[in-house]
Amino acid sequence: MEYMEDTECFAQDDEPYSSDKVYCANCSNCKIVRTLEGNGTQYYLRVRCAAGKWLKKLGGEKFYKYFTVARRSLPFCDSYIPMGEPKEYIKELKNTLPIRDELYQ
Repeated sequence: MEYMEDTECFAQDDEPYSSDKVYCANCSNCKIVRTLEGNGTQYYLRVRCAAGKWLKKLGGEKFYKYFTVARRSLPFCDSYIPMGEPKEYIKELKNTLPIRDELYQ
């Protein structure tokens, strides 16, 4: 697995969409996973890169909170597989994702 330094660029909510960036949420490698919490009946939603591009500095896989995924972007990614037109998708995603971490049952 190739090491990729964590070069994330989190756009501000009021920053317009940029066609110069690769938005991770529009990639088919962007996967939602459950992270168990407490006694195992509750969980948080997290996002991971199935291509293994999100790594911590010490080498472990990095997970991001579900509600921040619309802002995660990179200048370039060699594993990027677009799922469609990103402009409208990212705009809609920013409007529909929860604004804070939610605990699910």
